[in-house]
Amino acid sequence: MEGVQLLLPVAQGSNPCIALVTAGMAVLATACWLVIRLVFVKGNTDRRPCEADGMRMVPGSRGLPIIGETLEFLALSPSLQIPAFFQRHLIVSLDPEVTNFVFQQEERLFQMWYPDSFIRIIGTDSLIRTHGLLHRHIKNLALRLFGPENLRREIIHDVQKTVEASLSSWLNQPSIELKEAVSSMIFKVTAKKLISYDSSTSDGKMWKQYDAFTQGLFAFPLCIPGTAFYKCMQGRKNVIKMLKEILDERKNTEEHHESVDFFDVIEEVKAENPDQMTENAALDLLFLLLFASFETTSSGVTAMLIFLTDNPEALQELIEEHNNIRKRKADKNSEITWEEYKSMKFTSHVIHEALRLASIAPVMFREAIEDVHIKVLICCMHVAIYVRNIPEPASGASKDFMAFGGGLRLCVGAHFAKLQMAVFLHCLVTKSSWKAIKGGRMALSPGLRFPEGFHIQLFPKA
Repeated sequence: MEGVQLLLPVAQGSNPCIALVTAGMAVLATACWLVIRLVFVKGNTDRRPCEADGMRMVPGSRGLPIIGETLEFLALSPSLQIPAFFQRHLIVSLDPEVTNFVFQQEERLFQMWYPDSFIRIIGTDSLIRTHGLLHRHIKNLALRLFGPENLRREIIHDVQKTVEASLSSWLNQPSIELKEAVSSMIFKVTAKKLISYDSSTSDGKMWKQYDAFTQGLFAFPLCIPGTAFYKCMQGRKNVIKMLKEILDERKNTEEHHESVDFFDVIEEVKAENPDQMTENAALDLLFLLLFASFETTSSGVTAMLIFLTDNPEALQELIEEHNNIRKRKADKNSEITWEEYKSMKFTSHVIHEALRLASIAPVMFREAIEDVHIKVLICCMHVAIYVRNIPEPASGASKDFMAFGGGLRLCVGAHFAKLQMAVFLHCLVTKSSWKAIKGGRMALSPGLRFPEGFHIQLFPKA
């Protein structure tokens, strides 16, 4: 099989050839899997013709009238294995070299692409549809807020204060649903940094709309009042409205606010690229950044605690690492320092392993923009057994760890997410213990989901 060549046809005219590339972390030592969906163009005479557009399609069912195979696509996988829909309809590669090649050829051989239905949800002018210089410029500006210097100087302290306040409030409850609670907690930090929005003094109005959006994200896309998808779209509409009001208020006031936030960054980009960065694009960008910040990280934290609950030895080693950090402090209640955060080696291993086993973003899409020859070994599982002496990827990604993507599209918030997860673990295991009440099952559909949630009860440490 070593000489097998896979040809991804080039997009032509109004009938582009789509390469759907999915990267994820499958459980039981699968570092990542790559899915490539091929829609063949005219000329492949051995395929059934699609009369609607003249293209030659691969054999197989196109599903029910109107809805096609949407129900099967949205069906839960019984575990963290590749969903059955993907296994039956897509070419699956478990070769990290192929995945890495696709990421490294961003904007040369491949470019970001998502289905129209997904674009409708996240916004037609979203960041994921920007390419080239504009995308790189926005990414660099975002790093001004969430880059290492800001993380070290102020964000680490903001995160700790929010985590400690949240954990304290959870102690009084018989149980909490962890993902929802962590999502709300992270939203408070991110909203304050991105748009200077204080969720605690606004009755959580924006968060409630985001929660409605999240609840219907994987629902059947029937936009009729009363359906989960309708509530999802209404939630998005209401958040956009609130963001516009904040943006308009910022434009109309001369009052100097406390620190630079992403509204300031947006205004800078709009001034430099007035034709490309419209107001709608700015609002879609803010909407997506806020959503991505809490949705992915809260999933990672929830998966991490599920794994730790099931692995008491790993949990004990984690507790010992954080207790040792506290013992070295002159003031046991002082804030976590940057040096202490960087010393959390086992914690970093726990975070990486949790994200490897349960990818927070298992589906990524790419479109082939030129003919591409890739050497593929079909159905050969790439095994990456996790051991402690594997070096951590300094940039946030490597061939064996792609939870945050890779290449030009490496997640701009990767270091921010890891910081939040580490600080959360430190505050949790040094001051509290927990007991699983119910839930904890993980599944893909196609994103990471917790069908019954993960309910825990928190106890103060003696």
